[in-house]
Amino acid sequence: YPPYTPGLYPHAAVAGWWNDDGVSGPAKIVVHTAEQKAYFYKGKHLVAESTVSTGKPGFSTPPGHYTVLSKDADHVSTEFGDYVDNYGNVVRSNIDARKDSQPRGTHFDGARMPYAMFFRGGYAMHQGYVPPFAASHGCIRLPRGMAKPFFENAPVGTPVTVTE
Repeated sequence: YPPYTPGLYPHAAVAGWWNDDGVSGPAKIVVHTAEQKAYFYKGKHLVAESTVSTGKPGFSTPPGHYTVLSKDADHVSTEFGDYVDNYGNVVRSNIDARKDSQPRGTHFDGARMPYAMFFRGGYAMHQGYVPPFAASHGCIRLPRGMAKPFFENAPVGTPVTVTE
């Protein structure tokens, strides 16, 4: 995957669509990692499709059948983020606080994960940057316009299927 180069980072992918007018039924989410797409169903009706960004090599999103275990509209990561100095300058970005040593005079600033829906341990679906390839640390990133309706329409207990 390409390293970050200012001005050359890929633009976020097209978000998707949502249309549940007159549709009811139990919620279900299906994520296809090969397609980098998520599908939201109410009953047997497909009501939404969204681009996503799943786990990059070495941090793959685990395939399987899960359920939404918990939700947090304003979640902040305790593992991934940046080391920031007292002036707010990022000293080291995109770090894993469990492994990356903290430079002297910095503090950890956790990555924001709005509309987080946890489905397996620390794995969640949440709003985030969605390039047109797998780029996360294992979570399923949804674009800004899709994260909120997925979150609002998927109660705890909603089935989540992740397939390759």
